[in-house]
Order: sequence, then C-alpha cells, then structure tokens
Amino acid sequence: MQRLYDFLRRHPTWFDSFWAVVLFGLSVVSGTTGQVDDGTDVPLVTVPVMLLLCLVVALRRRMPEKMLLLAVATGMAQLVLDVAVVPADFALLVITYTVAANGTRWASRTALTAGLCAAPLAQLRWPNNEASAAGNVAIVVFQTVPFALAWVLGDSLRTRRAYFAQLEERAARLEREREAQSKVAVAAERARIARELHDVVAHNVSVMVVQADGAAYVLDSAPDQARRALETISGTGRQALAEMRRLLGVLRTGEHQESGEYVPQPDVEQLDDLIEQCRTSGLPVDYKIEGTPRPLPSGVELTAYRIVQEALTNTRKHGGPNTGASVRLVYFDDGLGLLVEDDGKGAPHELYEEGGADGRGHGLIGMRERVGMVGGTLDAGPRPGGGFRISALLPLKPAH
Repeated sequence: MQRLYDFLRRHPTWFDSFWAVVLFGLSVVSGTTGQVDDGTDVPLVTVPVMLLLCLVVALRRRMPEKMLLLAVATGMAQLVLDVAVVPADFALLVITYTVAANGTRWASRTALTAGLCAAPLAQLRWPNNEASAAGNVAIVVFQTVPFALAWVLGDSLRTRRAYFAQLEERAARLEREREAQSKVAVAAERARIARELHDVVAHNVSVMVVQADGAAYVLDSAPDQARRALETISGTGRQALAEMRRLLGVLRTGEHQESGEYVPQPDVEQLDDLIEQCRTSGLPVDYKIEGTPRPLPSGVELTAYRIVQEALTNTRKHGGPNTGASVRLVYFDDGLGLLVEDDGKGAPHELYEEGGADGRGHGLIGMRERVGMVGGTLDAGPRPGGGFRISALLPLKPAH
C-alpha cells in the first residue's frame, strides 16, 4: 500500500483520471436509469457533456485554469441544450476547489463567481414545480453552500501553503544571516589574532635582532656583554613564545585551560618591563606617568600596551641610529591618554598616510583598529621638529 501511495503522489494525474472514470460510470448509470424510469430517451449530447466534465476532473491539477474555462463552457452548454444535472456535475465543485487552491487569482475569483451562480441558474432552468417559492429558494441556498465551502477550503489551503512558504523562506534567510554573521565573527577573530601576532612577533623579533647584532659585534672584545645580550635574546624569545602560545590557545578551544597554563594579556603595569627591554636593546626611552593610576578595562589596558609596543618597535625600525624616545601615560577622569615620540628620522610618508604597500604599514593599521574597537582616537605622523609622534585617547566607556 505504501508503494501505491507513493506512486499516486508522484503521478497525481493518474489518480484523478481513475476518479474521473468512476465518475463517468456513475453518471452514465444514473442518467440511463433516470431516463428509462421516465420513459424518455437519453439526449445524444448527454454523453459528450459527461465526458467533458470528467475530463475536467482528470486534468484539473495539470492545467487548472483551462479546465475551469472548460467546466464553465460545459455548464453553459448544459443550460442551453437542456441536459439535466448529472453526477458528472460534481466536477464543478472539484475544479472550484482546485482553482482556489492552486490556480491564479483571476481563475479563483472566476470559480467563486461561477459556483455561486450555478445553483440559481440550474434552478431557473429546471425548477421544482412541486415546491413552493420558498422551497425553491431553500434548494438554491442548499446547492450554493457546497460551492462556497469548496472555494473556502481551496483558498484556505492556498493561504496555508503561502504561510509555510513564508516561514521556510524566513528560516532560510535567518540561516543565511547566521552564516554571514559567523563568517564576519570568524574574520574579526582572525584579524584580532593577526594584530596580536604582528605586535608580538614584530616587537620581540626586532629586540632579538638588535641584541644578536650587538652580541656578534662584542663577542670577542667583551664576552660579558655578549653573554648578557644572549640572555636578553633568550628571555625575549621565551616571552614571545608564551604570548604566541596564548594566542594559539584561542584557536584550540579550552586547551590552555585544560593544561592548567594561562598567560595573562599584557596591561599598562607591564609597560615598565617593555620599556626596560627597549632600553636594554639600546633604545633610550623616557617614561612618565601623569595622573592617578587606577584599574582600567582589560580592552583599554591591552590596547595601550600594544600601541606603546608598536610605536617603540617602529622607532627602532625607522628612527635610525642614536634615536631616543619618550612615552607619556596620562590618567584622565574619563579616559587614558598616550603620547609616544621619538627624535629620529621618522617613518616613510606612505606608511602612516596610505597604510603601506606590499604588506607594509600593518602596525599603524592595527593601532587604528584597536583604538577604534574601544571607541578612542589615534593620531600618527611626523613631529614638527623632526621624528615621529603617536598620540591616542582611550575612553573608559565602551563604544556603542
């Protein structure tokens, strides 16, 4: 039975054709029996009318609008040719329901109008002489109700299908939006990790290169200084590995927590260590704090640390020999101010104005992105008296 049901679902026209044949047989038997009982001959046009009405049932789902027009034309022919009502007229109810459910809007309205007119026209053409006027009116109402119900059921099915289609479309749209938001979140996380890796690698590797060059230069003449430089390289490398391990732990969810290792994110309290590391690498840095130090949001602290780190890294890369730098950290009531200056030759124009070319200039781009995420402002450019200046204002309230 299940196979038969699946077959009929895949071939609805065959199912309708079966019932059309059954309806035609009932119509023939009923019409013939009625005419014999009355002692009259069956009109020759009765059989073609039956065939056309049964054809409407057979093809109602394949071409509903055309079958509606055929049903209306056949019904009018019944009135003109005086072919009395036969069981095949049930096709008028079927096509009304079908068009209301699956047809176009004009076809649905036409089916409703024809259905409401069918019973009054039939009663006028073949009145019941034995019934009173009120009885004929009751018969018209009784015969009109099935057409109205058929149309209401079909239109309700159309509305239900449209509603479910809208729900499916909305669910698909929400799924697409969730996927798009997931992609945006992934891209933002990748950009954040890329900024972190850039800051960690650029700063620590630059320190290691400077120390390695110094160690190689004094290896023979001053072994103690070379040893201290190598110790600095070792410590800097370990620090870089620790921070990179923390960043890579973000990509492996829960791994650093399960292993019991956790490397905290840098904050403004670690600026002393950062600046001392720069001094050890040969970059004189004047560091001052103004205002009353107090705890800050973790995002602001990390942003401040990375800005100073990147600014001092750029000073070593672009400032030239005998360059000095100064760092000012100012605590305001509603924010944190940063000012990093150097007296070197400054960075090339394209690095701070156009974001760099051929992969250059990502440090300043990362600074602006970090400051933008906490709702702050950043200004970077050459100093009037020479050198380079980076100033930032980080508000203590998050950006909306």
